[in-house]
Formats: sequence, structure tokens, C-alpha cells
Amino acid sequence: MRKLTASCLLIYGVLGLFCPGVAVTVPNHFRAVVNSNRDGAIAPDDVLTLREAIALVNGELKLDQLSAAEQAQVELLQFNENPPITAIPPTQQIDFDLPKGQTVIRLTSLLPALTQPGLLINGTSQPGYDSRRSAIAEGEIPVPIVQITPAEGIEISRGLTIVADEVHIQGLSLYGFTARPRSTLLTPPADIFIAHRQPPPDVGKQQPPANFSPFYPDDLPPRNVVIEWNWLGIRPDQTLPTPTSAFGVSVFNGQETIIRQNYIAHHDGSAIISSVRADNLRIIDNVVVGNGIAGMPDAIRLEGMVDQSRIIHNLICGNDGSAVYLFKTEGSVQIQGNRMTYNGRRLRRAAVFLMGTGHQVTENQISHQTGPGVVVAASPRSDRNLILQNQFVRLEGLSIDLITGNQAGVSEYQRGDGPNPPRNRRNRRLDTGNAAINAPKLTRVAFSTLDGEPKPAITPIQIFGTADPGAEVEFYQVTENSSAYGPLSQPLSRTTTNPEGRFTTTLDNLPPGTWLSAIATQPDFGTSEPARNIQIPLPTGETAAAIVPTPQPELPRCVTSPLPPQPPEALPPPKVPIRLQVPQNIHFALDRDTLSPASAAVLDLIAQVLRDHPTIVIAIEGHTDPRASDAYNLDLGARRAKAARNYLLRRGIAPERMTIRSLGERQPITPGSSRLDYARDRRVEFTFQDARNLEVIIQATDLQLEPAKGVRE
Repeated sequence: MRKLTASCLLIYGVLGLFCPGVAVTVPNHFRAVVNSNRDGAIAPDDVLTLREAIALVNGELKLDQLSAAEQAQVELLQFNENPPITAIPPTQQIDFDLPKGQTVIRLTSLLPALTQPGLLINGTSQPGYDSRRSAIAEGEIPVPIVQITPAEGIEISRGLTIVADEVHIQGLSLYGFTARPRSTLLTPPADIFIAHRQPPPDVGKQQPPANFSPFYPDDLPPRNVVIEWNWLGIRPDQTLPTPTSAFGVSVFNGQETIIRQNYIAHHDGSAIISSVRADNLRIIDNVVVGNGIAGMPDAIRLEGMVDQSRIIHNLICGNDGSAVYLFKTEGSVQIQGNRMTYNGRRLRRAAVFLMGTGHQVTENQISHQTGPGVVVAASPRSDRNLILQNQFVRLEGLSIDLITGNQAGVSEYQRGDGPNPPRNRRNRRLDTGNAAINAPKLTRVAFSTLDGEPKPAITPIQIFGTADPGAEVEFYQVTENSSAYGPLSQPLSRTTTNPEGRFTTTLDNLPPGTWLSAIATQPDFGTSEPARNIQIPLPTGETAAAIVPTPQPELPRCVTSPLPPQPPEALPPPKVPIRLQVPQNIHFALDRDTLSPASAAVLDLIAQVLRDHPTIVIAIEGHTDPRASDAYNLDLGARRAKAARNYLLRRGIAPERMTIRSLGERQPITPGSSRLDYARDRRVEFTFQDARNLEVIIQATDLQLEPAKGVRE
């Protein structure tokens, strides 16, 4: 190669540019500016593409293989042909200057993995990007301009693959990356995939890895990867792409990864998953909405080595399963300060599912869950999990549910098994979540007195009870009226039991009729299930009327536009019930879960009604005719309900407004067995609900009769 001439260095070096047309050794530090949304084979032409920029920073493409116009898009950050071996890994940067209206990069094949340590791919460099403007009020996540997606009709499993340390991805929209399940995939498809250089391990290596690890010593995880300010799985206009992405961020093998301030939505599976290693993973200030629509339903699903990982201050809303699901984890995870609401839309699960030891779930707001708040598994042994200072609202189950060993089915693990009896044998420590720590028992409420007489107004009260000796007892107000168990709505105070397991505490400013509960925590075992509720009586000892807050109409909403704050509009009950001309059913062909044109037209009507009436939510139930096994029909009903829900998602209906379930063959329309009866049974039913009265007028226009001699369903 020719060296740079003195005149060239004088003219171009001061500006930090390469000399056009002069072949040089690629420097250690440079910035490549992508100025075309084209993709395809690498070739010297008049523009620099993203594929060429990645190949350039990887060292797979030499500068002298580019045209003079392409070389002009490469800027020197530092020129050093012989850097010292001890130098910090070089920093490379890929920026964007795409023409207006040509900001969607449609890939024709998988991009090269990012192998250069210290690389920044900077979508915020695109002209027009406004770091001060967020499209959603719930997170300061600017709207990206640069979009990366597969070309129409081309299947690509991954958007960006990171195999090097300190790679930083920011300000991009990636969506549509998936792989059809032809066979079991060794590594998952994802918008962003983080792993060592060649996952899975090279099967050509002769010696197996030690301790049954799937990795060899040279399969080094990338460290300090940062993913921030990206929109994953969703277009910048917030519409649902076709196809949808499989997963958002997959930390297959990585350490100290930071996933911060991203909008991650509408994936077939989880928004964020880990696999074998994700130590010190930090998931912070993300908006995670509507994921799990076709597969693994949980918003954030971690497994493998995840020690010292943190999930902090995220909005996790409208996802199809749990908000956070920890499966066979090694190490502890901190889950703190998150808002988890309207999850479990397709599968009824706990908002937080814990398997493993030493996790901390603190200061979260958990509401509108079609299952319990937090579930702790029984097996593998899961204990020392601390669940403190959380607020629970509108759950279908306990706020905290510790699974017992004799309740080890999938349903119990996902939805909980209800209140446990007091621990009555030593083996319960081994076969129950959190070592079967006993729930407190609130035994008595007494009023503080002055000169032997109760105070006439709201009086401080004393709560007496029992729990495991040495446990810390945390008291909660329960605002959802219940004489048994209700969500732990508001933390109040704490006390500690004595060596005999007794405790007492004084609470102020709680009127008669208030319901109270408590949980117990021992660091060696973890946090208990809630105590059975107790009510504050009148000072005379008589039962007080329960305090039931007046329910306010609450719209199920995950994200809103960042408009100036407006006072909430009161929604008084209408004097006349709302009457909707809306179908209540769609129907399916024999043994099918695909939508007919007639059914699609019905769904268009339902979508329009939902757009016109934003206070309405719907339950979607899948049904079948009886001609197959119960298990098969439950699965078929679920697929039908999911097909209807996903169609409405594509019509702009928010996921938090819809729940789905399958009843299979269990609720036939009629007891008959004619083709017409079976056609009526093969349906999805819609139940419309509102804070106000609602009348639904039923009409059925899309029945699909089977042939006279059809196959059994």
C-alpha cells in the first residue's frame, strides 16, 4: 500500500478525513457514515451501506476496496498505524446520514456479527433525530428515524449480532427478525443477539467442557454491551410490523450488559431473555409492552447464570404472561421499583415468578394481573427470596404465593396454589417455596386508651399476632374489601417477633372498617404469604362497616402521548345504557385457526367499536366442537382466540384492553351434533365490558359449515 503523502496529510489529516483514492492501512480509530439504505453484495460504488460499514469496522473489508466516494464517508478519529499492545481497545463508530424518506434499511441477508470492541452504532446521528422528543409519556425514549428490518418476503433471524466487548447500540428501530420453527433452534432469533463469536460451541472440539457447561474456555462472553434508546419490535409510528420479531434482546452469553431506556413491544416471544450467562445484567427504565403474542409469553424471562442482575424502574404492561419470569436461575436478581400492570393477557400467570435463591422484589407496583402477584417455586429449591414494600392491586390470587411440593403442576407453578397451611413438619422446609416460612397470624386488635377510656375520634390501635420467632413482620392496608385475603395495597409499618414468635405494633390514623394484613420475613428463609385479613372494629368492639373505596373508571392503558397534563374527566354512569350494534362471535372452519374473509370483516367492525369507545375492554374466548380430545381442543381454542386478538392488535387495539383464554369444547352452543351445530361451536366469543352499563346485540354472519363428510376435529 502507498503511504499518505505529506500534502494529503496536510489537507485531509487536519479535517480528520482519508485522502480520496489513496489506499491506506485501516486506522485503529475511525467513524464511518452510512449514507444509503441499500443492501446487498459489497461493491465499490457511490455510497456506503450499513453492511459495508460493519465489514469495514470488523476489518473484513479494507479501505482500498472502497471507491473514492465511499472512502470520503470514513473519518479518522485517531491515526496510529502501530498502536501499543497495552492500549485500550480502539473505538469505532458507525453514524448515519441517510437521505430524507430513505431511512428504512431493508436487509437482504443476515448482517455480519459486530466483532470490533468499542464499536458505537449511533442512530441518533441521523439528521432530524430529536433527543428531546419522546412519543410516549411513560418513558423518555426518543423516536428513532433509522429503521432496520428484513426486505419483504425475506426471513432473517437476527438484526444485530454482538460478539465483542463494549459495543454500544443506540437510537435505532429494529423489527421483523424471526425464524419459522422448522426445527428446534440452538440459539433464538432476536432483534439484538449477544453471545460469544460462534454460538453454539464448535462441535468439532474433541474435549468436552468441564462441569457440563455448554461453553469452552475460549467461548468468552462479550462484556459491557449497552443497548439504549432503541425501539425494538415496533415501527417508529408505533404500528405492528409484519412479520413480528421473535424476541427483543437475547443475552445468550454476556456479562454486564445494560439494556436501558428502550421501547420493546409486540414480539412473538419475550422482550428480553437470557440463556446460559447474563451476570450483572441491568434492565433499567425500559417500556415493555404487548410481548409474547405468539409464543413464550413472559415480558422478561431470565435463566442461567444471572447473579447480581437488576430489573429496575421499568414499565411492564400488557404482556401475555408474567412481567418477570425467573427460570432455574443461578445467582440472585433484584427487581425494584417497576410498574407491572395488565399482564397475563393470554396466559394466567403470576406477575413475578421466582425460581432460585436470594432474589429481591421490592417497591414495585403490581396491578391488574390475571394471577397472583409474586409466586415462589417449590422445586428446584427456591428460598431466601425477599418480597418487601410492594403495592398490589386487583390480582387473581394472593399477593405472595409460596408453592408447596405436593402442588407441582404447571398451573400451580404459574398461577399459585393458594394459602398454605401452617408448617407442621420439618420436610416442609425442603418442599415449599421460601422454606415454608409461616404467614403471620393477626390475633387481636385493641384500641389505645387515655385514662382508661377509648378516644372518641380515630384512635391509635394495637395489633397482636404470632409468626416465626425472629421474623420481621411488615403490615399492610388492604383496600379491596375482603374477609379473607386481599391484595396488599399499602405498606404501613414493621416490627419483629420475640423468641416465642409473638409481636405487637401500634398503627395510627386508620379508621374503623379498615382491613389489615401482614407478611413475615426471615433472611435465612425469605418472605411469607400474607396473613388472613383482620378488620379494625369500632371502639365499642362492634364490627364496623367495611371501608370500600368508590371505584373510579380506569382505562387500561400502557402508554400515552406526552401531551400537557389535563385534569381527568369524570365518567358518570350514563342515564341510558350504551347500545352497540356489534357482533359477539366469529367462526372457524373445521380444525382450523385461520380467519376467513367474513370473520376478518366482523373483526374490523369490532375494532371500529373499540376505537370509538376507548373505555371498553374485551375478553376473547376460543371454542371448538367436541370431536377431539379435551387437550387438543383446548389448544385449538387458544390458537383461535390468539388469531382473533392478533388481528385486532394489527388494527391498532392496545394489548392491555384484551384478555384471551380457551374453553375448548366445554361450552357448546347447543347439545346437537349436526353440521350446523358444530359450525356454531367452532367460534371465538367476545365479551364487552365497561365501567358503565353496556348492552350487546348479537349477530352471526360468518358460519363455516364443514363438508357433509368432514374429518373429525
